[in-house]
Amino acid sequence: MSTENAAQEPQESRQSPEPLEPRVGPTPDAAPQVRPYHHPAAGWGAAKSVTRVLVEERELVDGPRAIMRMNHENGGFDCPGCAWPDDTKGLRLDICENGIKHVTWEMTRKRVDRAFFAAHSVTELAGWSDYDLENQGRLTEPMAYDPESDHYVPISWKEAFEVVGAALRGLDDPNRASFYTSGRLGNEATFLYQLMARELGTNNLPDCSNMCHEASGRALQAALGTGKGTVDLKDWESADALFILGVNAASNAPRMLTALAEAERRGAQIVHVNPLVEAAATRTIVPHEFLDMALFKSTRTSTLNLQPRIGGDMALLRGMAKAVLEQSASDPKALDATFVERHTAGFEEYRALCAATPWEELERQSGLSRADILRAARVYTEADRSIVSWCLGLTQHEHGVDTVREIVNLLLLRGNIGREGAGPSPVRGHSNVQGNRTCGIDHRPTEAFLDRLADACGIDPPREHGLDTVRTIQAMRDGEVKVFIAMGGNFALAAPDTAATYAALRSCDLTVQVSTKLNRSHLVHGRAALILPCLGRTEKDHQRKGVQRTSVEDSMSMVHLSLGMKRPASPHLLSEPAIVAGMARAALPDSETPWDWYIEDYDRIRDTMAVALDGFEDFNRRVRLPLGFRIKQPARELVFLTPSGRAEFSTAALPDVVPEPGTLALGTMRSHDQWNTTIYSDDDRYRGVKNLRTLVFMNRADMRERGIADMGAVDITSTAKDGSHRYLKGYTAVPYDIPRGCAAGYMPEMNVLCALGDYSTQSDQPIMKHVKVTIVPAAGG
Repeated sequence: MSTENAAQEPQESRQSPEPLEPRVGPTPDAAPQVRPYHHPAAGWGAAKSVTRVLVEERELVDGPRAIMRMNHENGGFDCPGCAWPDDTKGLRLDICENGIKHVTWEMTRKRVDRAFFAAHSVTELAGWSDYDLENQGRLTEPMAYDPESDHYVPISWKEAFEVVGAALRGLDDPNRASFYTSGRLGNEATFLYQLMARELGTNNLPDCSNMCHEASGRALQAALGTGKGTVDLKDWESADALFILGVNAASNAPRMLTALAEAERRGAQIVHVNPLVEAAATRTIVPHEFLDMALFKSTRTSTLNLQPRIGGDMALLRGMAKAVLEQSASDPKALDATFVERHTAGFEEYRALCAATPWEELERQSGLSRADILRAARVYTEADRSIVSWCLGLTQHEHGVDTVREIVNLLLLRGNIGREGAGPSPVRGHSNVQGNRTCGIDHRPTEAFLDRLADACGIDPPREHGLDTVRTIQAMRDGEVKVFIAMGGNFALAAPDTAATYAALRSCDLTVQVSTKLNRSHLVHGRAALILPCLGRTEKDHQRKGVQRTSVEDSMSMVHLSLGMKRPASPHLLSEPAIVAGMARAALPDSETPWDWYIEDYDRIRDTMAVALDGFEDFNRRVRLPLGFRIKQPARELVFLTPSGRAEFSTAALPDVVPEPGTLALGTMRSHDQWNTTIYSDDDRYRGVKNLRTLVFMNRADMRERGIADMGAVDITSTAKDGSHRYLKGYTAVPYDIPRGCAAGYMPEMNVLCALGDYSTQSDQPIMKHVKVTIVPAAGG
């Protein structure tokens, strides 16, 4: 497989050139296999996979210990994987296959030390696969790039901090620095990180939410006055109907399977909406239900599956709303008129919009029949309490904000806001990504937030908006941002338009990566570069006042403590709060912020957060309660902090998402054996794929129309808004149950196809779920 980009610039010498034929997975020479998957999600397949991982990583003692400590109060640590809430009923094994993989990946005995870097140049490492890079193990000490030798060489923490401090102090404008976070950062480190940036004088605080759920936050803020969902796990346990849109739960939020199985058993209706029927939308055997495991007894996880075209969800939702309103003409109970009158604004305009939208157009845009839409609407109107949940399948589109607002429109019609068992529920993908935003990682902070921060911390924060992820890449590419610091993640691979992102990183004077393992972002770097290794979530954080706990926020606004259990992988590792404080001391030598005092005892950070952050009052006491505490949600109490003081209907026009003749709409996604940019293997068990990642799933009729054979080699060309093209060559076409006109494949390999300029004008998110492509048989194939 090779990648090309029409806009790619020549590489700088000695600056980590990418290999001509990069691969991601561990088995490039094994024969690819694709067979339909007909088994339940989780169950014995998950158990077998977990056992294999524990054996391969030689974690047969600490691994099971970690499993018993993960996601539990009283000395447990929070899973560093997804942000699904912890069980509220005292479940002893509140775990999942991917969470165990992620923890074992962090607990590996393998080490990347100074001897490793002495043996391998950056140019050599750039030719390794991304799997092989991360598979070398944990980073052990700070390293600095030496351009003369093309190797990373050891550097002391003091010297490393001074490199960062000197670079930041030397900027003629603090906005020439940008501070990124991937989402795994704990709340305390997050608060200090944003405080450092704002004391320095910039709001350049891009984060992974800019690429994932920015549309959700903006839509919910506009409609309800809150940027978060309003439901909690207890609501999931009492809902009569669950609508799951654009979510691959079995891989991205596997603990949701427990909630789905319990919902089915109590008679709730479960509707999955996704162009692909994923494993979580069929059956499951929940591993901690030992009798079911022993008897191979599965539970259904859906009562209805709908497969709209890519981008067609908004038309489906509006069709459901249209059906509710039409039914209300003969059945007044279909519409909660009292709720609408008392708590909403803009209803009559929305009613008129629905009435004026023809059913034929709803069918064409959704890719579903009127009968299918009415079937979903019937589930909704027959349920007293409904939850609508969604993930990136809805947000990574040009019209992502409008689609999430359409979810709110539908919920408002039947009063499904502010009562038990009902409401909007976005599924955040990464542990504490929501906490990052709550604690200040926001390039568009509100005046109220900045005022409280100024009073609590004695600083004068900047008021102008900063750069998000896409604009940070553009600014680095154009030479406007000179220093890029990333707290976690693998920015080079996670961002869109791989060639443009590589060129942007290489244009920096300094790039700093705070990481646990070696990855591509260490090899695609600025003229100067630092690798700063940090503690993992599983490890004990020793500070002057003893072992520290950090707090995290799950996707349903519960905040709780996490305590590591394992000796650090190296005595030279620092915690993320300590690394932030070290950089801040060096960059702000005259700062009155007590950085060292904060690091001695994280309770001190939390005391300041209690003053600075709305909803964190009495933080230290409340976070030590069983299961922690839930941040208040005014909309949950029917208090809407919108201009009208009411929940506001949206009247956006339906987008045209039907592909042009000859083109396909391509969505990028993760495989099952993958977490974000970390690849565990070349397999995707739930989609029946083995030993293959460079593939594209296609509708068989679309393949025949293009003369593409099953498992045939194809070339993929994307067309950006500006007319430029990007290419992937020699991919394998896999026939799959996906609507006509649609295609799908894996990120990060396919990120090259999404142009940097192709971001939503509503949310500024890269449009990674709706890339315009043509696919043809490979040249010479």
